[in-house]
Amino acid sequence: MRRIALDHVVAGPMLRRWPLLGLPDAWLSGSMLAQAWWNRCFDLPPLHGMDDADIIYFDPEDLSEAGEARAAAHAAELFADLPIRLDVKNQARVHLWYPDRFGIPISPYLSARAATETFPTTVSAVAISDAHLSAPFGLDDFLAPCVRGNATLIDRAFYQRKSQRWAALWPDLTILPWEDAVGPLADK
Repeated sequence: MRRIALDHVVAGPMLRRWPLLGLPDAWLSGSMLAQAWWNRCFDLPPLHGMDDADIIYFDPEDLSEAGEARAAAHAAELFADLPIRLDVKNQARVHLWYPDRFGIPISPYLSARAATETFPTTVSAVAISDAHLSAPFGLDDFLAPCVRGNATLIDRAFYQRKSQRWAALWPDLTILPWEDAVGPLADK
């Protein structure tokens, strides 16, 4: 997994500069890592289908929007030469805005890694830093490559929208039906 990330035209330079980011409990996460692998598996250009690079971190000492904006501005400056949009989020403050955006309250996360356990798919729950790898659902789906829903916070409709987009961009990708999702909402 580390080799996959380090060989990628965006993830590699990001991870080599990671210590300069200086954010607590910081990870490169989300579907970009899976998409880098899919592009390699399906012989597609390295940035094919990628919307953004998710940088998550956990700073319970600063739950302000301004603090998150400062972190995002620093990351944008540090990675300005890379051809991808960044999405920088303090996972310690997600519970403050999640109900307004998605209509359901959530409990505060206890770490950035804990936040990844609620990401929409098992492959988007993979996260990496300069020194660590986190894959709360393992790497089998990631390496297969196979998409499986994580029904901890999302429902069937959300999963279907996401998987339809991915199927259009990566037609050889195995996308499991909602019934194969993990998590407490899988039967809905």
